Amino acid sequence: MTREMVDWDLAVKLGSRIAGEGPTVSRDEAAAVVAELRADAARSTGLVREFTGLDAPDGTAPVLVVDRPGWVQANADGFRTVLAPLVDTLTEKKPPSGVALAVGSKVTGVEVGGLLGFLAGKVLGQFDPFHDPHGRLLLVAPNIVHVEREIGADPTDFRLWVCLHEETHRVQFTAVPWMRDHLFSEVRAIAETVGSSSALEDGLQRVVDALRSSTRGGSLMDVLGSPEQKEIVDRVTGVMSLLEGHADVVMDGVGPSVIPSVETIRGKFNDRRGGVGTLDRLLRRLLGLDAKMAQYRDGATFVRAVVDKVGMTEFNAVWERAENLPSKAEIADPETWVARVL
Repeated sequence: MTREMVDWDLAVKLGSRIAGEGPTVSRDEAAAVVAELRADAARSTGLVREFTGLDAPDGTAPVLVVDRPGWVQANADGFRTVLAPLVDTLTEKKPPSGVALAVGSKVTGVEVGGLLGFLAGKVLGQFDPFHDPHGRLLLVAPNIVHVEREIGADPTDFRLWVCLHEETHRVQFTAVPWMRDHLFSEVRAIAETVGSSSALEDGLQRVVDALRSSTRGGSLMDVLGSPEQKEIVDRVTGVMSLLEGHADVVMDGVGPSVIPSVETIRGKFNDRRGGVGTLDRLLRRLLGLDAKMAQYRDGATFVRAVVDKVGMTEFNAVWERAENLPSKAEIADPETWVARVL
């Protein structure tokens, strides 16, 4: 069904062309960067385990060092997976005919490709939870080199710093294997509400319009606005706030002991963090969550508040089952979560 809505091959081809190759490096330098990133990712696993107590099984989710076109391809695949339940529901409700033909899969392919091409020049790394069977970690080598040069960071320190953050996300999903299915179930839940929503007079057209407007700051939530749908998005906001906040806490907790220039890196990097950076941020934009960056900062505040009060071991109850995940309201009020779960 999604193939009729978006020409994914065209999206990948255009996105790769827009993304470009990145900074100029020699063949030997490129090989050295790839080797160092792989080693840093492997090293980060133990650092994250020691700090958090989360034990991720070996070999469950691969670490891939990619170029910009590789990132575009990976995220086109991820985007297609995320959209599939929604599009399937809509096309079952109203099989694509006039609308799909009028808009054209090539038109949406161009739009999605343009969005991915823009993002591909900005992403340093990400964990893709939707890749079968257990997700995968992507490290975008040319972008890491570009940013470390741009901010004048020590390359060795900066590469480990990036890997530490992204590896935390890999550990979150592989040490907590139900998390992946939980997030995907929320996507399916949104799809189910769309199938019965009277607000969507023409669901397929509205999804296409939302994809188009996403490059201008619009979102699916501009058209998926029922109370039930907003409740789901609130839950997703809580989970994503937790994941991002937890990764920041790990970075700040582990960083000073292994990255000599971490304070300098953090200060310079925060100045440019407002940009979109990962599939997570792509989903935020699509779901209308990118305007709520304060809630992601609140995620780190939530984690620190709970850990300061009860310790990391007790905090880890958050990973035991979906019912223990904080709501959006609890992210802003950690005491409420402590009282409910602990």
